[in-house]
Amino acid sequence: MMLNITLIGYGKMGKMIASLAEQHGCKVKSIIDPHQEGCEKEIREDLLGEVCIDFTQPQSVLENIKKVAAVGKHMVVGTTGWNKYEDEVRKIVEANNIGLVFGANFSIGMNIFNRIVRYAASLCDKFPIYDVCGWEMHHNQKADSPSGTAIQLAETIISQSSTKETAIYDRLNRPINKSELHFASLRGGSEPGWHNIIFDSENDTIELSHHVRSRACFATGALKAAQWISVHKGMYSFNQMMEDLLC
Repeated sequence: MMLNITLIGYGKMGKMIASLAEQHGCKVKSIIDPHQEGCEKEIREDLLGEVCIDFTQPQSVLENIKKVAAVGKHMVVGTTGWNKYEDEVRKIVEANNIGLVFGANFSIGMNIFNRIVRYAASLCDKFPIYDVCGWEMHHNQKADSPSGTAIQLAETIISQSSTKETAIYDRLNRPINKSELHFASLRGGSEPGWHNIIFDSENDTIELSHHVRSRACFATGALKAAQWISVHKGMYSFNQMMEDLLC
């Protein structure tokens, strides 16, 4: 049976999700975006499918979640930059007995990559000859810098490190501190997403890379999340959903 979904936000990601929905067992019931012609302008109960997928703006997310939760619909939130509302959102999800999946990156491949980075960091941490750093690059229209995924990868590395303490993303005019993780953020051109982790010593270099070919990888993950959350209650990160699927 097809899962009825509603798209909240119809930018590049919304359009990609719509184009792939039926391949992943979903049917787009409605599209809500006040800034796009031909779309519904506001969230109304009669428009909503079983799961709503939000790829909008950080300043809109909290209000969108409140409206969707109030009528008992589940959500997938791919918008980033709203972390300060996380505690409030958790209370809304629990109070309305719905399910919500959120994530900085809905790429299944990136989720696997994060696990590889965690394991590599734990191994290299046992050998002080290796220093770790990283960089990420996205297109020049991306609003946030560093990316939410870069922050997640940095936190993963630090969690496995006995020496690294703080992630630095912009070290212009700052002295180098060996106890800090340096992670560069680049914006330019039309690059959809590239994350690189480097473990370097005087003798050799280990380099791990995840390179997005198409936004379809994010859309596929978001649709997978929609199917999964349709039968779950509570608030979950995309990582937690993947943990469940990989068990």
